[in-house]
Amino acid sequence: MSQTKAPSRYTVTSALPYTNGPIHIGHLAGVYVPADIYVRYLRLKGHDVAFVCGSDEHGVAISMKAKKEGVTPKEIIDKYHNIIKKSFADFGISFDNYSRTSAEVHHKTASDFFKTLYEKGDFIEEETEQLYDEEAQQFLADRFVVGTCPRCGHGEAYGDQCENCGSSLNATDLINPKSTITGGVPVLKKTKHWFLPLDRYEDFLRNWILEGHKSDWKPNVYGQCKSWIDEGLKPRAVTRDLDWGIPVPVQGGEGKVLYVWFDAPIGYISSTKEWAEREGKDWKPYWMDKDTKLVHFIGKDNIVFHCIIFPSMLQAHGDFILPENVPANEFLNLEGNKLSTSKNWAVWLHEYLEEFADMQDVLRYALTANAPETKDNDFTWKDFQARNNNELVAIFGNFVNRVAVLTHKYYDGVVPNPNAFETVDKETLEALKNYPQILSNSLERYRFREGSQELMNLARLGNKYLADAEPWKLIKTDEERVKTIMYVALQIATGLAILSEPFLPFTSDKLKKILRHAELDSPSHWNNVPNLDELLPAGHQINPSELLFRKIEDAEIQQQLDKLEATKKTNASATNNTDSMEKKLIPQKDTITYDDFSKLDMRVGTIIEAEKMPKTDKLLVLKVDTGLDTRTIVSGIANSFKAEEIIGKKVTVLVNLAPRKLRGVESEGMILMTESTDGKLVFMNPDEDGVGNGETIN
Repeated sequence: MSQTKAPSRYTVTSALPYTNGPIHIGHLAGVYVPADIYVRYLRLKGHDVAFVCGSDEHGVAISMKAKKEGVTPKEIIDKYHNIIKKSFADFGISFDNYSRTSAEVHHKTASDFFKTLYEKGDFIEEETEQLYDEEAQQFLADRFVVGTCPRCGHGEAYGDQCENCGSSLNATDLINPKSTITGGVPVLKKTKHWFLPLDRYEDFLRNWILEGHKSDWKPNVYGQCKSWIDEGLKPRAVTRDLDWGIPVPVQGGEGKVLYVWFDAPIGYISSTKEWAEREGKDWKPYWMDKDTKLVHFIGKDNIVFHCIIFPSMLQAHGDFILPENVPANEFLNLEGNKLSTSKNWAVWLHEYLEEFADMQDVLRYALTANAPETKDNDFTWKDFQARNNNELVAIFGNFVNRVAVLTHKYYDGVVPNPNAFETVDKETLEALKNYPQILSNSLERYRFREGSQELMNLARLGNKYLADAEPWKLIKTDEERVKTIMYVALQIATGLAILSEPFLPFTSDKLKKILRHAELDSPSHWNNVPNLDELLPAGHQINPSELLFRKIEDAEIQQQLDKLEATKKTNASATNNTDSMEKKLIPQKDTITYDDFSKLDMRVGTIIEAEKMPKTDKLLVLKVDTGLDTRTIVSGIANSFKAEEIIGKKVTVLVNLAPRKLRGVESEGMILMTESTDGKLVFMNPDEDGVGNGETIN
């Protein structure tokens, strides 16, 4: 007697959302919908799955939000944790456990993890100079400081990341830094911190990622990892001078907390522990058994932390498995503009659920069909309406409704006994049996957009079969043939009920109730579709039809567009007011000497070549004739200028700026820019007729 192999075990995580605001469609499209599709698919395949997440409640963004609203961080995290958790549940994201990093189990897990590495001597303890706001009497970590990005020149880079070019930064890297707390210019002050020496793990990461996952990781993930590793890894701080977070659990750590990007990914482990204790399970196999497959679902801004830093932490600890895959998505924009929590430019999940009641699957489908899997994509309300009306209503819903209505009309809702199958019937049933493998091929490669369209193709198969057979006409002349047609159509409808569950779980449940699927002996299982001759047996009674989807009217879409237009006007007004205030309030910068200024070597140059940097939206790679030489300069101006329109442009170049690599390209200077009164970038170009390349600007 052969033994059945036990199902494979999976630990699936999705990025912990910051509790500084609600969930919006960008979060859903980038992380949570694809993760949920994958997990639901694994469960239907019979795998053992732990799907964990939780609220990230220790980021600097929490402290900033609390200061802005005049409340405590605890009040902020409680408010948004509850909104986020309820939104996920109402939307049908099927977490096995949704925890929070303020939980006791997480504090203990993260503290123990730190102490293990500390006791093994895996940290570097070092006193360094960090930016300090003397007025606020606080060190400025991450988002508490803004300044000019040293890599692309963007004037509003944060102390941890430039959102213009995507570079990961340290606060001390910023040019002309400014405190976001008081607006003052910070000073440097010495403080002690612990660092994870990523350079020690460079060989490990090179072998594990660049050699081991070159063919199976998504190109955007692999490329970003390769760029980081090729540039050379440096020690990364794992502690911060803050009063909100997990206290550093060793002597000398007073007044310091674990850096959020050390603490947050450990939240996956602590969430698994919390789930296992509640369910009476052992959590360790899900994190320590090499037969377990660990998959992280994240957005592209978290690639470095999940592919470089967290794996280095796990490797240093020594007890944990490494991720098998990290299928990160790109970003989703909204009506042509970048989603922004601070600017309220978003479709908020909790508001959507109120305004489009019982239409969770419509949003799931629209976001999946337009998923930003390989490049940034744009969500528009018109496309959302079209996906619903032209695909879900007209194709999927129309087929199911016709099948159920005709079954009740002809057979009082009883599945008829088929007669001899004709060639078209056999071909259609064979096509149905192939769909689980077709969909598996997409989902196993994390191509959820492709999978959603293959599912719709199954509905198209049913529609075409009915349209070609025309049972509503044939019933008058050949009742026995109609029995076979309706039997085949009901098998397709049942296949849709089973295979749609990962993509459209609410629709799947509704369709299964129409078909009274739960009363059948065979359970709902992915492998049933190709292995059973009868998904819905003859003689089975189904329920009357009900519409799976409703049409969305133009007025509903216009209401959403009007809401966004109001937001746009509010933002424009706020920007104008802020600009006006800043022109009056920005203080003079610190006094410098002539010797300081004379160190800057600014020359006239001419752009002779320009091209878009691959896989970026904002960077141009320029060849500039400086008179001294022809050099490469990477500039974050692609959103303001097309490459072809700036060739031949005379510019001012800072030629003695230290070279820096950006996305693998060494930039050998900086093009000086300014902003016009309407916020547009303008070249600080010299009089084109009066000066030549290489002449100095004093």
